[in-house]
Amino acid sequence: MKRPAFVSAFAALLTALPPAAAETYAIDPSHTFPSFEIGHFGFSVQRGRFNKTQGKVTMDRAAGTGTVDVTIDTASIDTGHEKLEAHLRAEDFFDVAKHPTITFKGTGFVFDGDRMKSVAGVLTMLGNSRPVTLDATAFNCGPHPVNKKPVCGGEFVAKIKRSDWGMTKFVPAVTDEVTLRINVEARQD
Repeated sequence: MKRPAFVSAFAALLTALPPAAAETYAIDPSHTFPSFEIGHFGFSVQRGRFNKTQGKVTMDRAAGTGTVDVTIDTASIDTGHEKLEAHLRAEDFFDVAKHPTITFKGTGFVFDGDRMKSVAGVLTMLGNSRPVTLDATAFNCGPHPVNKKPVCGGEFVAKIKRSDWGMTKFVPAVTDEVTLRINVEARQD
C-alpha cells in the first residue's frame, strides 16, 4: 500500500528536525535559599538558611535528563541570631575558614512527564562527599509573569545525617538528622 504524499513529506520533516535541545538555567540568587531544620535538645526545631547561592541547571525535560551544579557560601548562614551564626561558622560546625562552600552536583534526574520528581547527586560539605537524593515537593517551569522570560522553580527536600559529613558536635542532643530544603528559582540563559 502506498502512503499519501503528505504523510511521506511529514515523516521526512520530522526526521530532518534537530533533536530537542537541553535548556540551561542560571540560579537566581535573590530567589534561592537553601535552608535546614534541626532538632535542638528535644525542645524545638531550629531553622536557618544560606543567603548566597549560585549555580546552573541544564534540563532536557523531553528526554528526562539534566545536570545541576549548586554552590552555597557557608559564611552566608543566617539564623536570625548573630552569636549562633558565629558558632555555626566556627570549627564545631561549618568551619567556613577551611570549607567556604557546600556543593551539590546532580545528574540523576527523575521526571514524571515534564515534571521533575527528584534529582540524585553528590553533596560535598566539610571536604566530605556523599550521595543525596533531593525530592521535589514542588516544581514548575514557564514564562515569568513580569518579564515573560523562561524560568523554572521548586522546592527540593532531603533528610541527611550531619555526622556522615563529619559534623558531630552535640550529637545526639542536637539531632544528627537534618532536613535540607532548597527553594530555587532559575532563569533560562
